Amino acid sequence: MQWLASLCVRRPVFTVVVMLAISVVGIAGYFKLGLDQFPKIDFPVVVVTTRLDGAAPEEVETEITDKIEEAVNTISGIDELRSVSVEGVSQIFVTFNLDKNVNVAAQEVQDHVNSSLPDLPRGIDPPIVAKLDPDSVPVLQIAVHGKHSVRELTELADKQIRRQIESIPGVGDVSLIGGRKRQINVWMDPVRLRSMGLTAVDVQRAIATQNLSTPGGAVQTGPTEITLRVQGRVTSPAALAQIVVRDADGHPIRLGDVARVEDGEEEEDSVAFENGKRTVLLSVRKQSGENTVAVVDGVLGRLKASRRRCRTATSSRSSATTQGSSARASTPSRSISSSAPSSPRSSCSSSSATSAAPSSPRSPSPSRSSAPSPSCGPGASHST
Repeated sequence: MQWLASLCVRRPVFTVVVMLAISVVGIAGYFKLGLDQFPKIDFPVVVVTTRLDGAAPEEVETEITDKIEEAVNTISGIDELRSVSVEGVSQIFVTFNLDKNVNVAAQEVQDHVNSSLPDLPRGIDPPIVAKLDPDSVPVLQIAVHGKHSVRELTELADKQIRRQIESIPGVGDVSLIGGRKRQINVWMDPVRLRSMGLTAVDVQRAIATQNLSTPGGAVQTGPTEITLRVQGRVTSPAALAQIVVRDADGHPIRLGDVARVEDGEEEEDSVAFENGKRTVLLSVRKQSGENTVAVVDGVLGRLKASRRRCRTATSSRSSATTQGSSARASTPSRSISSSAPSSPRSSCSSSSATSAAPSSPRSPSPSRSSAPSPSCGPGASHST
């Protein structure tokens, strides 16, 4: 290294220019470094999730979990095989050796699960085979709370705040926890059904056949072709009660004669609280490989910018969290917006919100239909 020292002594200007170039490149690279809590690692863990709504844990274990485990256990390179069977959900965690390629392992698990499908009970959802991804952990949680009902808060969080956040670059998924969406419930009277010779199946069939929208073909008039569509969906609970279930002696028996139609809410499958108050929680997940801090800053910036477009002002304070650990310190009060005139006045914050929700492999997608789907059941609310 003597030649390098000698060169630096003889050429001081050249030495200064080289040092400045190295410093500029280092400073520019420093500000472009990605920030994340964990390094980018592919863990050799594959999760198989299967749902059978309404099944007891014992039935899930014997009819689903044991059969899938028998099929998966023959794969080479398995280090550990664990399973969790709860009401309606079966989860199997397959851990492979570190030298096993996780993509190859996931494909082998998928092939063996497909071979066991004929042995599984009818009515199950197709098993979901997914790799364990550390980037799927939520990086930000936004709690929406206020003086209004949970249904109104759910409408605000789902139709406005959620859609604004999903369009931000780097945001992968925004799931809703603790919300209750609108649902039309049909409460049937068993005594009236029996007196008119009807059953719950007749009511369900009448709703399914008379509450739909189907294509009606096309009509050609010269150079113009017009597409027709038969609009048969009801637009209100009162119109749903007018559906004819059966004709008896020339007199129609309508749904309102044997049941009560209610504009209500869906059943609770998760609950969220913040400081003892009921809240609706928005859990934000980033896309794989994205900068965590940049995604969080983008969400907070969108919430702040939406203040100028809102009709109902709501306050918001947010903090990024990853598995309970703070990825960004507490932030000042923010203001978010709502563009619908019927939006409730609510506050949005992201702090230590406690949620009690079952480990479900999927989350419900927001309904975009103009008329909600009815639900019916003998003596109780039953989704159809």
